[in-house]
Amino acid sequence: MNAYASPSGDSPALSRRSFLKHSSLAAVGGAALSSFPFTLTTHAAADDPIRVGVIGCGGRGSGAVLDVLGAETKVIYPSAGYHTEDVKEGATLTNKNVRVIALADAFADRLNSCRQNLGRLGINIANENCLVGFDAYKKLLAISEVNYVLLATPPHFRPVHLKAAIEAGKHVFVEKPVAVDGPGVRLVMEAGKLAKEKGLGIVAGTQRRHLRSYNETIKRIQDGAIGDLVYGRCYWNGGVIWVIERSPGWSDMEWQLRNWNYFTWLSGDHIVEQHVHNLDIMNWVIGTHPVKALAMGGRQARPNENYGHIYDHFAVEYEYPNGVRMFSQCRQMDRCESKVEEHIVGLKGSSNCKDWIRVTSGESWRFRSPDVNAYQQEHTNLINSIRAGQPINEAQAIAESTLTGIMGRDSAYSGQSVEWDAALNSKTRLGPEKYDFGKLPFPEVPIPGQYQLS
Repeated sequence: MNAYASPSGDSPALSRRSFLKHSSLAAVGGAALSSFPFTLTTHAAADDPIRVGVIGCGGRGSGAVLDVLGAETKVIYPSAGYHTEDVKEGATLTNKNVRVIALADAFADRLNSCRQNLGRLGINIANENCLVGFDAYKKLLAISEVNYVLLATPPHFRPVHLKAAIEAGKHVFVEKPVAVDGPGVRLVMEAGKLAKEKGLGIVAGTQRRHLRSYNETIKRIQDGAIGDLVYGRCYWNGGVIWVIERSPGWSDMEWQLRNWNYFTWLSGDHIVEQHVHNLDIMNWVIGTHPVKALAMGGRQARPNENYGHIYDHFAVEYEYPNGVRMFSQCRQMDRCESKVEEHIVGLKGSSNCKDWIRVTSGESWRFRSPDVNAYQQEHTNLINSIRAGQPINEAQAIAESTLTGIMGRDSAYSGQSVEWDAALNSKTRLGPEKYDFGKLPFPEVPIPGQYQLS
């Protein structure tokens, strides 16, 4: 039986305390809320060196490595909602005891671009620690000096890379989402349990969890500021993101890897890859994951095969325990209204989950304090927790948020409701069994009523 199955009864309101008592997210959310500051112990010295290995040197990997160094960067937005980072001239590094010593990527040009960016900061990576190929991650993880790994390959590869990194005894920052299918989510959950046993930290690229504004607002909600929760809604409606046109001589595999956002086996579709940020907030504020999803979606504005076979819009109704509903929208279409936000309603008021709470009676509240650079703060929090001997472990939370997106995607693809247990225990593994630079046909755009779940 699903541990989160709705109890009998007609009440639409959700008890916060009941959720926080039973939810696996409660411990993770609590850790995030208490992350300012950590109490240092004798487990590790504050100046213990962090020696970083980067697996996946594309835009996000190159940005994450600058973030862990505390480098002053300029942020570039190729399209709504996405960003890459480049080093500012004369940038200084605020994290003095962090060193980057190894890079790995499937493509030499991506690795070299990241290496050159680091070179502008005076960071030189030894040739023997610049590793290229599908098995490059194994070689990097075998470098004993590396104790902190950044995982920023396409989402398909993250479950295997995460499990291997934990088995190798490394602390991990893993980009979101962490999987594209049920088997991948289960592997991430296993990695999270193993990390806990080994005393290793895992932080995910859901950077909102490291903003003071979200932490303070959600803490107030969970303490009862708006009463028992009734329903929520969230959105990531934006424009078309970057696309890589196919070059002559590229194999199917190379093109799909370079253009990975547009293939479900690599990205999970944009409801998983991008909208996971909003879904993660809703799971966090509600205190658990949904038990059921019913969705619609389609592809109307993707003009050609350069955009692979993913959808360009989704709308999902998620059912949480006790009948609470959350309504989700995500869209990647140009010249349409943009909206990226979350909202939660309780019996006594409502909130955007980020920086304001409005109540039906009494005094409303706003977060007015300075906030942090969340992209750097997520690394600061992980490093501080490692040195304090209390490593953060966000594996379960990000696994659940990722599966929430997968449920919505599979419901829209199939035209059928999808329940949590069915999605989690699915045996369907997306992607090829073997990785090589050869032929790799991709399927047609999924048609509801014809697409089969298994």
